[in-house]
Amino acid sequence: MSQIIEQKKQVVSEIADKFRNSKSAILVDYRGLDVGEDSELRRQLREAGVDYKVYKNTMTRRAVEDVELSELQENLVGPTALAFSADDAVAPARVLKSFSKDHKELEIKGGVIEGKIATLEQIQEIADLPDYEGLVSMLLSVLQAPVRNLAYATQQVADQKDEQGA
Repeated sequence: MSQIIEQKKQVVSEIADKFRNSKSAILVDYRGLDVGEDSELRRQLREAGVDYKVYKNTMTRRAVEDVELSELQENLVGPTALAFSADDAVAPARVLKSFSKDHKELEIKGGVIEGKIATLEQIQEIADLPDYEGLVSMLLSVLQAPVRNLAYATQQVADQKDEQGA
């Protein structure tokens, strides 16, 4: 009997560590997804570097108490899967939101971002943020705009002088 209790303590500790070490954690209700859809979701999350797993709600409840996130307890009803990301706070929300557009059965219940409880609205907003490459692209575009405008203005002046000289 004590071996079973020890195994359960290890699972609770594993979940708590994932909450502590992740930039974001999203709770989802996956009811209604068939095996193929679930496999596709897992593949997309894995490609984005997201750890996705189903734990028993009782284990997760104990883990959220350990990491002082007890507000999540109200979301731990029914089948619940957890998506953790240690590197990219936006990745789980983005992948899950994108997947839920085509699969209405998938429901985002709540989450934690940077150690703070996030509302569904906040998760939706974060999911709409571009990824790192998108942000770099936007920054480069903003930095290039003045140079590009100067080049266009210089070309306009050169074209006007050519017209006047001809």
